[in-house]
Amino acid sequence: MVTKNYEATMVFSVVNGEEATTALVEKFKALIAENGTVENVDDWGKRRLAYPINDETEGYYVIVSFQSAPSFPAELDRVAKITDGALRVMVIAKN
Repeated sequence: MVTKNYEATMVFSVVNGEEATTALVEKFKALIAENGTVENVDDWGKRRLAYPINDETEGYYVIVSFQSAPSFPAELDRVAKITDGALRVMVIAKN
């Protein structure tokens, strides 16, 4: 199986409380681990957003470096778009 290196930057909503945010972070970490190999998780925590997203001014930032099949980032993006509480998810290929 061919794998590539990727980095996912994820911003989660903090309005539902710390437990809900932690559950979202764990959900996405588990999804990535099921479909690839997690190399590094950089948990930035709660930060002020550069501009409001859905009338929210703060978000919880997590950056995950991982290896997976080239088809997985599209699936990760799809799941993020339908998940309440995921404000932004950006996946980039690393060389």
